[in-house]
Amino acid sequence: MTRVLLLGGTGDALTIARHLGAEHVYSLAGLGRKPADLACRVRVGGFGGVAGLKAFIEAEAISLIIDATHPYAAQMSRHAAAISALTNVPCWALRRLPWQAQAGDDWREATDFASILEAIAPYEHPLWTLGREPLDHLDEIPLRQHWTIRCLDPHDGNARATIIAARGPFTLDGERALFDQQHTDVVISKNSGGAATEAKLAIARERGLPVVMLERPPLPRVERDFTDTTSLLNALDASL
Repeated sequence: MTRVLLLGGTGDALTIARHLGAEHVYSLAGLGRKPADLACRVRVGGFGGVAGLKAFIEAEAISLIIDATHPYAAQMSRHAAAISALTNVPCWALRRLPWQAQAGDDWREATDFASILEAIAPYEHPLWTLGREPLDHLDEIPLRQHWTIRCLDPHDGNARATIIAARGPFTLDGERALFDQQHTDVVISKNSGGAATEAKLAIARERGLPVVMLERPPLPRVERDFTDTTSLLNALDASL
């Protein structure tokens, strides 16, 4: 019998998890809401590195790893691929396609947090959509800037930072209202791909605003990779 360990935390992963029965395991890092409508077992928290993940897979008799983590969760993807090689348990990955710049887009590539700060230096009201990372830099906000930071978890912020706890999908009208309210003049984004958070890019394009795009980290090769949930679920149905 195939027993799946699904590494998740994204909306795509939740779609897959809803197709899994009680014998399978859906693993979440611990951020965000724990789904309550799943038949599969839900595990929350880290594994303790490669050794911990290997021990879990062996103890639970896992026979297929599905990596449906965020495209920027590179460490977990590397661990999954390494364990697959060590244990001969196959690893599949859902790797959604990155967004592509369109006519009218003004994207500036960034490789790390320092290059992002350099790129947004001329602007006053940046909208951060990177997750939690900017929260570690609230004491470093330049005097001329006010940051809007959208992430999953609430946070008090400070006099020069507004923290918005929200989870996509986001609508065009909702993003327009946010840009108006916060006087957004530059957007910082990961190139996550998918439709859930793409509306901010459309509004930036509509208003001629720059987008500082953090490049994707390199991800390891796995036995099979998929760019959409339908293809992966079809393969999984055939395997199960």
